[in-house]
Parts: sequence; structure tokens; C-alpha cells
Amino acid sequence: MEVRMFTETDRAQLRALFSRAGEGAPTASLWGHEESEAAIYLDPYMDLEPSSLFVASVDGALVGYLAGCLDSAAFPSEGERIENAIRKYRLFFRRGPATFFARSLADLTVSKVRRRPTAGDFTDARWPSHLHINVAPEARGTGAADALMALWLDRLKAAGSPGCHLQTLAENTRAVRFFERAGFTAHGPTPLVPGLRHEGRGVHQQTMVKNLR
Repeated sequence: MEVRMFTETDRAQLRALFSRAGEGAPTASLWGHEESEAAIYLDPYMDLEPSSLFVASVDGALVGYLAGCLDSAAFPSEGERIENAIRKYRLFFRRGPATFFARSLADLTVSKVRRRPTAGDFTDARWPSHLHINVAPEARGTGAADALMALWLDRLKAAGSPGCHLQTLAENTRAVRFFERAGFTAHGPTPLVPGLRHEGRGVHQQTMVKNLR
């Protein structure tokens, strides 16, 4: 296995990996339109901060990646990226995405009436960096995720970042355990993620943080 920084020649293979790396996880697909989801959760990292993007490969085939950002305040927020994708891909006019966003609106309305928080962007100067990590099913348990995380933490320390955060799902217990082993701890409440369902049930956002100083 090789773990290294992303290069432009990886782009096509990484886009292909994106479509299957999260297989089995609650967030494997949000609304069933791969191109728009990649435009939110992968393409900006390749385009804007490739030096914080790492890949794992076996015999030349990519099996995992970690997309990071040193300073979230200088990076388009998730909300902004979602809004751009909605406009660019006309998601309200596509059956799968339209169903997702209609359900999101219903969830937001119910939560507002019941005065319950919902998931959203996280901003805190104590943990300005953030990451997303995905490993293909065949590479889980091989050490690929640990190696990717080690490279990312080295990058953060070299850059002098005071801390890093990530957002996963409370229901994704495998991911939560992995992040805990990497030194991240749960932070704040676990609000509902509007629109998202796993096995017919709503899921909840878990923010996790790690101090680096």
C-alpha cells in the first residue's frame, strides 16, 4: 500500500472512487446524484487545496482518500457548496434530489415547531481545520485509514494548526470509533440531519474535535 499526497493525474480515478468509497455507510449517497455530491464533497478539495488531499493506493489503484482543509474560514462552507450545486445541477428538477430536499424542508419545519436544532456548518477558531475521509470496502481494516489520518495530522502540525474538527453521523459507530482512536472527541449536541435517512430512520450529526497544541 502507498499513501501519498494527491496529484492531478489522480483526478479521474479519485472521482471514480468517490462513487463507491462510502458504500455501506449512512452517507453513501445523499440524494442519488453522484456528480453534484462530488461537486460538494470532493471537487473543491482537488481544486482549491490539493496539498491537503491524500490518497491511498494498492498496486496503483486508489482505495481511499482524505480531503482536508487547513482553515475552514477561507474555504467555501458546506452550505455554500450545496447551494451552488443545487443551482448548477438544477437539483430541484431531478426526482431523487427533489425528494431529498422536500423531506429536508419537512424535517426543518418540524424541528422548528418543536424547537429542536438541526445539523449545519461548524465554525470555531479553536478547531479551524477540517477533514473528510473515505475508504473503499475492500481496504477497510487494512490500515489505509490510519495511514491517511497520520499524514493529515503531520500536515496540520507542520502548518501550525491549533485544532481540527470533523462532522460524521452519530449512527455511524464504526466511524466514531475510528475518530476516537485518532484522538478526536465528541463536541456539542447531535442534531438531526434534515432529509437524510438510513434504513428508514433519521440520522444525527456528530461533531468531533482534536486539539493540536
